[in-house]
Amino acid sequence: MARRVALFVNTTKPNVNDAVDRLRPLIERHGELVGVCDEDTEEAPCTDADLVVVLGGDGTLLTAAKLFGRQPLLGVNFGKLGFMAAFDLETVEQRAASLFGTEALPLFEASMVEASVNGEPAGAMLNEFVISAGPPYRLIELKTTIDGTPGPTVRGDGLILATPLGSTAYNVAAGGPIVAPTVPAMILTPIAAHSLSFRPIVLPGSSTVEITVVRGNDDEDSEHGTSLVGDGAPLRRLDEGDVVRLGHAASGVRLVTNNARPYWSTLMTKMRWATAPGE
Repeated sequence: MARRVALFVNTTKPNVNDAVDRLRPLIERHGELVGVCDEDTEEAPCTDADLVVVLGGDGTLLTAAKLFGRQPLLGVNFGKLGFMAAFDLETVEQRAASLFGTEALPLFEASMVEASVNGEPAGAMLNEFVISAGPPYRLIELKTTIDGTPGPTVRGDGLILATPLGSTAYNVAAGGPIVAPTVPAMILTPIAAHSLSFRPIVLPGSSTVEITVVRGNDDEDSEHGTSLVGDGAPLRRLDEGDVVRLGHAASGVRLVTNNARPYWSTLMTKMRWATAPGE
């Protein structure tokens, strides 16, 4: 049976509407187009598709991961970096018969992390959760517990708990390690820790991390302050005494892989991994 395909589109990206016009006949030739969904509308997403083609950047792919659950996602990069969006438009056009037809899709299941605050679910994220100091931007204090054992207390601008796939995002910018996406792990990275000895750590994917807000920020002139942030989106304020529980989500996100662009090649071309000065 032909594959049912939906297009999930970030219409703010240049040339993306032209891409929709180019992909539409290819999908209809090799499969079935079930809908074109605009990322910025509040309409229900195309949830009856066998494959969701995401036209945008890595941020658009993160949004799609929250909306489509277990539906396979194929990221076509129209952004700046395109680390997770593994395809360009020309590659999709060349491989349209296999991607939109009946051949098995090359899939990779990317792990997610989930969070709760004081026992209330706060969602699951593909890249990371961040406890951010927030305005008025004073140093905050967070007590950690790892698998029931008291861990270090961090004083600084916050903490990141990242997935392996998300290790190349905020985590690496904050000085955390790059972890291959197939490794069953989580990465705990401090943000501007007020300590020379607090280093990022790679934890088993089965670990549970609890973070208690010992001292946070409270902006009296607005609703902002120390906050829990998921994949770049503020989720909720955190007050002193709040406990954030983080761990591996029961299911992940299925991403269509581009075998012509291996992960290590992506690190070198997109992240310029180990590039010598002047190159």
